Amino acid sequence: MGTYALRRVIQMIPLLFIISLLIFMLTAMQPGDPVDQLAFGNSNITPEDIARLKAAYGLDQPWYTRYFFWLKEALTGNFGYSQDHGIPALDFVFQNRLPNTLLLTVPALILSTLIAVPLGIFSAVRQYSVLDYALTFFAFVAVSAPVFWIGALAMYFFAIFLPQATGGLVGLPPGGLGGDLPADAGWWAVTLDKIKYLLLPLLILMLREIAVTLRFMRANMLETLTQDYVRTARAKGLADRRVLYKHALRNAVTPIVTLMGLAIPGLFGGAVITENVFSWPGMGKAILDALVSKDFNVVMVCLMLLALLTVMFQLLTDLAYGLIDPRVRYS
Repeated sequence: MGTYALRRVIQMIPLLFIISLLIFMLTAMQPGDPVDQLAFGNSNITPEDIARLKAAYGLDQPWYTRYFFWLKEALTGNFGYSQDHGIPALDFVFQNRLPNTLLLTVPALILSTLIAVPLGIFSAVRQYSVLDYALTFFAFVAVSAPVFWIGALAMYFFAIFLPQATGGLVGLPPGGLGGDLPADAGWWAVTLDKIKYLLLPLLILMLREIAVTLRFMRANMLETLTQDYVRTARAKGLADRRVLYKHALRNAVTPIVTLMGLAIPGLFGGAVITENVFSWPGMGKAILDALVSKDFNVVMVCLMLLALLTVMFQLLTDLAYGLIDPRVRYS
């Protein structure tokens, strides 16, 4: 397994190189650049000033020339400065935005798995029951409905309709982070304030993950329950509960490892829409804001981090398969 892991890590290097090239090319092909953004609406900047600034920052060069300059600096750990925030782009993402995204995505992954796996098992065991049809309908709606539409409905219901209907007794803030805490607020008050503003985006991010995992778990369990070894266990007189949880569940839950490995980077990608809908200050909102303001260094850091997470968790998923499934060998 060690040789396999080393080979996969070596393969990641050219893959990440190609990904960085594509991201930089697509980013550079956008209309405008940081200097154009600075000059927009500013009558004090002359065309000569614009040309001088572009030459100073290398923006008058072809995108591939700028890419190799960026790559040389990035390999030394220098990803440039954020023009909007005046600090290194790497520090801005890792210190200011990544913790908020982790605060949203990690609970979403854990809670959605803990909820979806039992529901998927129950839906398979009670196939064609009323609850099975209800869960199937919920899964199709949650997967099909756009995140921004569900988010807008949730904000209206929990932040506008429910507080009005209950006289302000029940309701949730629409999103973002509260700025009304005193400067000397303790850690407990800060934590409760974050949880209050986290609930709605967390709920929306969980819905799709619950739906996908539920359907996946249901299909795996239904397939496992028809296997010969399950029929043999029942023919020997073993109790249904023992057959289900000791024999069927272990094999049915194994493919969930693959789903979780792909869900982790997928949650970061899905958070782009969720964070912007709810104004949650995480990486997703940073990507969109940076694209609008032409803060390309922040865009590169965020997207390269997503790419790195994707290839890393794919490797960890493959290695986990070798540990939990004796049929998989990497020798």
